[in-house]
Amino acid sequence: MMTPGGSERLKPLPTAMYAGYSGTASSWVAKTSVSASGKRIQREMAELNVDPPPDCSAGPKGDNLYHWIATIIGPSGTPYEGGIFFLDIIFPSDYPFKPPKLVFKTRIYHCNVDAAGNLSVEILRDSWSPALTITKVLQAIRSIFLKPEPYSPVLPVIARLYLTDKEKHDEVAREWTLRFAK
Repeated sequence: MMTPGGSERLKPLPTAMYAGYSGTASSWVAKTSVSASGKRIQREMAELNVDPPPDCSAGPKGDNLYHWIATIIGPSGTPYEGGIFFLDIIFPSDYPFKPPKLVFKTRIYHCNVDAAGNLSVEILRDSWSPALTITKVLQAIRSIFLKPEPYSPVLPVIARLYLTDKEKHDEVAREWTLRFAK
């Protein structure tokens, strides 16, 4: 349509063309943008691929950046030696301000892992800090293979056996490793 001055008048765009736009440039968010937590997870994934901790690997399950699968090889000199332990890692949407949730998918006889695979370690509870990375978390989990935390167990029966009869504890842990992780 022509206006009296001879210029063409613009028609408003259909609402669908600018859905999500509230009138200011800073409020426009592209649907394909990666959140701050997603960018952090991507950066940690790149660092993990360049310099993984010993006997550990991890990465996204499929194309879901917030759900990873990790693998930890049981360290030599432990009852878990040679076992291959799989874990699910779920990153919360407000990561790194909240810790990831880790669950053992491979059964393990350990005082810090319950029957459902839920893990209880200090770094994922009271000691969590946004400065920590998934590499440091994997290192901490690997360290409980070497030195369990029997004074803050999720399974007190296993912790008690570890403290009172370490030889029997290690025998049972070795049997479980052979049965479930090899």
